[in-house]
Amino acid sequence: MILQFEEKGEKTGWTYIEVPADVARQLRPETRKGFRVKGLFDQFPFRGIALVPMGEGNFILPLNKTIRKGIAKNKGAVLAVQLESDDDFEITMPVYLSECLEDDAEAREFFQQLPKSHQNYYLNWINGAKTEATQSKRAAQMLNALARGLRFDEMMRAMKKERNERL
Repeated sequence: MILQFEEKGEKTGWTYIEVPADVARQLRPETRKGFRVKGLFDQFPFRGIALVPMGEGNFILPLNKTIRKGIAKNKGAVLAVQLESDDDFEITMPVYLSECLEDDAEAREFFQQLPKSHQNYYLNWINGAKTEATQSKRAAQMLNALARGLRFDEMMRAMKKERNERL
């Protein structure tokens, strides 16, 4: 069943499905950390989505807007799910972003110290932009945040706070 968080910190409003610990162990035994999966939601194929650990061995699988559109279902709907570990999934860094990081040693060093999953938050955010202008704007925001030593979630909170202060 598709669920949605009401009040859950940074996950407030997320739409997701629960993945019990025993199912996660079948996909990747002895893991308690998040990992990427691929499969089908009903007949809608997906790959590279992170299973997010929620404690006691259970996980959630977030359903973003693109997926919800693809399956034409929202909160409360029942969904047929097929999962397998997606060990080959790799998120690519745009060439221009790699070049920018080469020019900014401080930002590059901080980025390289982040866990792979946190690096991927940044890259997914930039790669998910629909226009080149938005990609460029997000890349600049990312480089600024990295130079300030901010993880992705910290950058997003800081940007939200700045927007609210302007209003």
